[in-house]
Amino acid sequence: MAVRRVAIDTWRENVAYLHRDCAVYRAEGFQALSKIEVRANGRRILATVNVVDDLGIVACDELGLSEDAFALLGVEAGYKVAVAQAEPPESMGALFRKIAGERLQREDLRAIVRDIAEHRYSKIELTAFVVACNRDELDREEVFFLSDAMVATGQRLDWHEGLVVDKHCIGGIPGNRTSMLVVPIVAAHGLLCPKTSSRAITSPAGTADTMEVLANVELPLQDLQRIVRDHRGCLAWGGTAQLSPADDVLISVERPLSIDSPGQMVASILSKKIAAGSTHLVLDIPIGPTAKVRSMPEAQRLRRLFEYVARRLGLSLDVVITDGRQPIGNGIGPVLEARDVMRVLENDPRAPNDLRQKSLRLAGRLIECDPDVRGGDGYAIARDILDSGRALSRMQAIIAAQGGKAFDHNHPRLGALHFEVCAPADGVVAGIDNQQIARIARLAGAPKVQGAGVDLLCKLGDAVVSGQPLYRVHADFPADLEFARQSSAHGSGYRVGTADEVPRVFVEF
Repeated sequence: MAVRRVAIDTWRENVAYLHRDCAVYRAEGFQALSKIEVRANGRRILATVNVVDDLGIVACDELGLSEDAFALLGVEAGYKVAVAQAEPPESMGALFRKIAGERLQREDLRAIVRDIAEHRYSKIELTAFVVACNRDELDREEVFFLSDAMVATGQRLDWHEGLVVDKHCIGGIPGNRTSMLVVPIVAAHGLLCPKTSSRAITSPAGTADTMEVLANVELPLQDLQRIVRDHRGCLAWGGTAQLSPADDVLISVERPLSIDSPGQMVASILSKKIAAGSTHLVLDIPIGPTAKVRSMPEAQRLRRLFEYVARRLGLSLDVVITDGRQPIGNGIGPVLEARDVMRVLENDPRAPNDLRQKSLRLAGRLIECDPDVRGGDGYAIARDILDSGRALSRMQAIIAAQGGKAFDHNHPRLGALHFEVCAPADGVVAGIDNQQIARIARLAGAPKVQGAGVDLLCKLGDAVVSGQPLYRVHADFPADLEFARQSSAHGSGYRVGTADEVPRVFVEF
């Protein structure tokens, strides 16, 4: 059959389109949602069948492929491909046992992860696995087996150095762009820090989305390795490196279901760090009323699970519990967050102090991985690197190496349309809902529209008067602006009260 590119983004799922009157479809007895194997030019992919009745989508003698599937097969449109029914995944027995609540062994999880990475599971089967592993359905040994299996299914980088550092946050806090400050600081100190980050899926911006305002982030593996060797660090999107590829497939199911179980979170984060060649990791766990982790006991349970799996994987881990009561920095959205980052690097008096201080402390913890640095001295070293301009110089070098883009933090290109949300009464900002502020920023267009998002004008504890702007929403399109306006009218994300009502949180910094 001749292959046809069908311009549909199926998000981490290979989909094949067959016309209902196709001779192959009728002869082989394919059904919608069944799996087929497509072979061409020495390559093989597995895809889920969708049946169409419109000849404008795919003709009777054609096989249509979604964007993901077409890219993986790697042939030109019109190329002749072979099609056959796919064998059921070998790991289905293990999956059924997990659904029944049984404990799985190392080989069971290796088989499941291998089939997931090879796209042998349908979205229905993936969902069954994710739900079966949710909450307390994975014990700590299974979490280690899952992490180890996820590392084994993709590439594993080797930097040929004994000390390779990284920093990661479990997420859930808008504007938390500390990685873009930590990397140039620790790289300027001389530590190797190959930061591969994800794009946002449900947040207003990921590290890769924000860095993309300043430079290219989709780097071929050879370029990424060269940049890291030359500059001791990078800030790139991890998708091109094929690190723990099964994790990206699982995320495509977890996020729409809002499932972020502790076991799957640990496996996702640690597998990618091990695959990226890291030997030492500082992990940020924010706690707060609207953070992913709401209490100190919950944070400590998660910390112990991370530490157990990291120890089994041979990764040195330093867990830091931080303040997650509100967004970090002032900007939420790619351009706004890039503005905050560059202002901190340039020691601009307008730079958000919370972003600066948190980044310095995280960078300090990483610098203390250096055997030549005495414990407790990391923060002062990091501050000196930032204050002296060495962090800015290193960031500029990394940006140039990754293909820099013009950006002026004094005149950032923000969405032309905007509105302000104002305080309903006199008082003090007593609460900020991380999730609602992130939702408003996404409805405004972030991260796809780089200049869209929320610019915070007040933070926790600030005194406000009735009618004073709390934040400004930017958008490029009227529909996005209206969606954001309606959401903010339903719930602004801010609570104005008294100073006594500001939530307190006990953190390790």
